Amino acid sequence: MGRITICYIIIAVSIIIDQITKYIVRTNMVLGESIPVIENVFHITYFRNSGAAFGILQGQTTLLTVLPIILIAAILFFLTAKTRENHFLLPLSLALICSGGIGNLIDRLRFGAVVDFLDFRVFPIFNVADSCVVIGCGLLIIYMFVFEKTEKTQSSGTV
Repeated sequence: MGRITICYIIIAVSIIIDQITKYIVRTNMVLGESIPVIENVFHITYFRNSGAAFGILQGQTTLLTVLPIILIAAILFFLTAKTRENHFLLPLSLALICSGGIGNLIDRLRFGAVVDFLDFRVFPIFNVADSCVVIGCGLLIIYMFVFEKTEKTQSSGTV
């Protein structure tokens, strides 16, 4: 199985997990309800975010729908056409970012807002898709600082 196929499987599985967890929250909780898992540390709290990260751009549904579609299309193109020779961390990071973008885009298109529920009480409530984006960005940063320089050096033939 090729690395691009693996990335598409990661995208599909991440979206499925994201949508299943959001469905469970939507169908079993009332908006605003909070269930303590570890009291004052971690709660499952049903929240809908009509903005972007940390609640910015509230109500900007058109922007928050069109921009992700463009970015997801660009990532999918780049993932398929340009990452075959790179270290696997690059396509993996792009796959995670893409899956998170698609997961939240599905919510925005269906409900006009993103379902959030993971509440650690020290930062804004988030979801599986948000986690994928953050982990993907972290891996992309690692790739850029650790592997990209090595790949450029190897491809140019310098030591």
